[in-house]
Amino acid sequence: MNILIIGSGGREYSIGLALKKDQSVKKIYFAPGNGASGLLGENIAISDFHKLADFVEAKSIDLTIVGPEGPLVEGIVDIFQERDLTIFGPTAQAAQLEGSKIFMKNFLARHNVPTARYIETDSIEDAYRFINSLKVPIVVKADGLCGGKGVIIAASKDEAKRAVGEMLSGNSFGDAGTKIVVEEFLDGYELSVFVICDGKDYVVLPAAQDHKRLLNDDQGPNTGGMGAYAPTPLVNDDIYRKLNERVIEPTLEGMKAEGMPFSGVLFIGVMVVEGEPIILEYNVRFGDPECEELMPLLKTPASELFYKAAIGDLKSAEIEFYDKYAVGVVMASRDYPYKSSEAAEIIIDDIIHDDIEANAHISFAGVSLDEDDKLFATGGRVLVCVGIGDTIKEAHYRAYLLCGQVHFIGKQCRTDIAYQALGLEV
Repeated sequence: MNILIIGSGGREYSIGLALKKDQSVKKIYFAPGNGASGLLGENIAISDFHKLADFVEAKSIDLTIVGPEGPLVEGIVDIFQERDLTIFGPTAQAAQLEGSKIFMKNFLARHNVPTARYIETDSIEDAYRFINSLKVPIVVKADGLCGGKGVIIAASKDEAKRAVGEMLSGNSFGDAGTKIVVEEFLDGYELSVFVICDGKDYVVLPAAQDHKRLLNDDQGPNTGGMGAYAPTPLVNDDIYRKLNERVIEPTLEGMKAEGMPFSGVLFIGVMVVEGEPIILEYNVRFGDPECEELMPLLKTPASELFYKAAIGDLKSAEIEFYDKYAVGVVMASRDYPYKSSEAAEIIIDDIIHDDIEANAHISFAGVSLDEDDKLFATGGRVLVCVGIGDTIKEAHYRAYLLCGQVHFIGKQCRTDIAYQALGLEV
């Protein structure tokens, strides 16, 4: 099987790493890939969707997997499907679940999926009135795609009103913020739940927990994610049951009823409040860095999971996961997330611990190769050190031991990834 992966981050590298171990996979292509993904397959510099479809036909590629949300919202799946090419991901219409927060919130309301009280508006006066009715903190969201940065959690009503004004004026997020959602803040603990869907059937992956804040103890600015772990012990069978009955099944039935059956990854941002799962948001792709922890836990060949979902035949797949834990620690560049940093050469010590060699690995993201094939940190989130273990404590130890083997000027990482789970573990 020949496979094309769309994207360039750690998420796409992790999918490629899982496929590299799959004996049924012959060749992997990345478009555009990163400086390290060329070690797993071949990077191609094609961005036009129609030309990518031409490439897929010319190279007899059996499956295309779309990593980031941008191409999905822009309709790459529609173009490939029109040419009878097998592709994993939702159509542009279905991708509105992430492409428009207003569409998503209204969809949840139409199908009685539990979510926070909200208003969607382009009126500053209506937004102010709703803000005045809420307790602080207050959540303000830009409607469109903002690279994961279009959400403000305001500590005061004045701050919420300033955020509204900045978004609606176009100053904060351009056209993505000219319509907004204002919603009540939910106080609980957050989960990332990923569901592989084929339009009819679905498979729920082990629940993960992401760490968004830059600094230890969840301090500092929000980022794209500084680490994650899976599965989390904060989820029990009762929460999974409620998610299936109250969230996943109504959503898939609702999408089908509205003429846009959902195929691909449904990423559910969940807040658990007093044992009840409330939906914060939907995304239509794997989270990053959660994907980096989920892929090594997959026991079933990765090609089977993605291909069966893409052709609408998940029912015949036997999807299994290892009874293990994964912890991933993001190593970021010096000035992340404030601004771009100078490129810095990455030096990785020889791994002399057999335990680390066998149970830890690096997923590369913001990296590039120079003309001498030296690896450089050139992005914000540079790489993820992933540890696997029979316990979260063991996985945590291995991930951080691997972090100690990686060096580049200005590197930064949190030292408390998975602290919630480690506090619970006996």
